[in-house]
Amino acid sequence: MGMTMTEKILAAHAGLSEVRPGQIINAKVDLVLANELSAIVAIEEFGKIRGADKVFDPGKIVIVPDHFTPNKDIQSAKVAKAVREFARKHETLYYEVGRMGIEHVLLPEQGLVRPGMLVIGGDSHTCTYGGVGAFATGVGSTDVAVAWALGEVWLKVPPTIRIEFRGKKQPWVSGKDMILYAIGKLGVDGGIYSALEFTGEAISELTVAERLTMANMAIEAGAKNGIFAVDAKTEEYVKNATDKPYTVYASDPDAQYAQTIVFDMAEIEPQVAFPHLPSNTKPISQVGEVEIDQVVIGSCTNGRIEDLRVAASLLKGKKIHPKVRCIVIPGTQKVYMQAMKEGLLETFVEADCVVSTPTCGPCVGGHMGIMAENERCVSTTNRNFIGRMGHVTSEIYLASPAVAAATALAGKVMDPGEIK
Repeated sequence: MGMTMTEKILAAHAGLSEVRPGQIINAKVDLVLANELSAIVAIEEFGKIRGADKVFDPGKIVIVPDHFTPNKDIQSAKVAKAVREFARKHETLYYEVGRMGIEHVLLPEQGLVRPGMLVIGGDSHTCTYGGVGAFATGVGSTDVAVAWALGEVWLKVPPTIRIEFRGKKQPWVSGKDMILYAIGKLGVDGGIYSALEFTGEAISELTVAERLTMANMAIEAGAKNGIFAVDAKTEEYVKNATDKPYTVYASDPDAQYAQTIVFDMAEIEPQVAFPHLPSNTKPISQVGEVEIDQVVIGSCTNGRIEDLRVAASLLKGKKIHPKVRCIVIPGTQKVYMQAMKEGLLETFVEADCVVSTPTCGPCVGGHMGIMAENERCVSTTNRNFIGRMGHVTSEIYLASPAVAAATALAGKVMDPGEIK
């Protein structure tokens, strides 16, 4: 009996010839990620491990301060300082403000995550890296601490749900719309502790950036990981980022899937997730009149250069609605620099947007765009829970960069195809 991509990667890292769903394994990790919020707890737990006076491999530990940085207050500065000191003491990979970015944009960009790797991170959106054919999943800070010490993680092998997107994309439909549509059909618990393997004709059309976006939001369906087959686009992306080796795993033709779900691209138009769940989706044609106070374009979901190009293409030569504030957050310093070279930042500023340094900021309710009572925001982020971005009566509508930019111009949720 064959295995899926996810099963093959886990078997290889557990030193086994095969694994099956439900099996408990100890697996060697290739990379352990933490941001300042998960790292500060992991540091405390690491200190409790008897005999753990050093990390297992400094070159396989990455710490990226990105949630409340640049530090927004004294408490966040204290946390960042403690994490910085730990990283320096143990000589881990550490990306300081000015050299960093939003972790899940930064790591693929730097070639730190590659096909066939097993990556764990103290952040639920670590599943992003399935976009380049890695097994990647979020874990708690205690698991991070143990992995720092031992280089291993305890896992249960997930069953795999195969999601096939048939046909060609419609105009203005992106990977973000496809994953929102899928989550809308699956629900926030439809993929509980499963691997979501994305396939189909439409997937081959997608850029690697769009695949990273889709893998990023696998967790919003409750999934353990999201993963894409490695193709020529993947390999070109990885080789442009690094010359380090990697291993390609592919699902066997006779691999056993828990379920196969087929979506017809002819039925998928730009999507908007209404408050207060990522699964509360509507096609743009059914949104109606929803006035907006704020737009956020960025985050680990949609802060890549490709996303900024889409937004800028709609905003160029125009002004955002006078009642809207639009916040643009490049995912990394490299993305920021590229956007500068291409004139995208000039386009945003001329359109009356504000451009921020790379940060998770408003997505996690940290800073750079917190909302007051009853305000509404269209955001390219990944979650729209109650109070996620500010006051508990505020509302978040999730959408693609195209819908977000169109909305900033119109002052209400808008179909990008309607912008002239």
